[in-house]
Amino acid sequence: MSYKIVYSKDAVKDIQKLQRANLATKAKALVEVIRNNPYQTPPSYEKLVGDLFGMYSRRINRQHRIVYQVFEDEKIVKIIRMWTHYEK
Repeated sequence: MSYKIVYSKDAVKDIQKLQRANLATKAKALVEVIRNNPYQTPPSYEKLVGDLFGMYSRRINRQHRIVYQVFEDEKIVKIIRMWTHYEK
């Protein structure tokens, strides 16, 4: 069973940035992996700590990542960000 994908407001804004940076296709492919199984490897993912504890991250490229949260009971994955998490 696949997961439902929902996007934060920030993630929706990030989609436009990804399109301008020609990274949208790679990001879409990663979202499909996450939709089918948010814990699938490869591609590898990281469990995040600190402020982002309980969330996961997958690399789009060296600089940009998809940061997401999994709600197992509802089978929902919330995409939090799809751009670098280093810039505010």
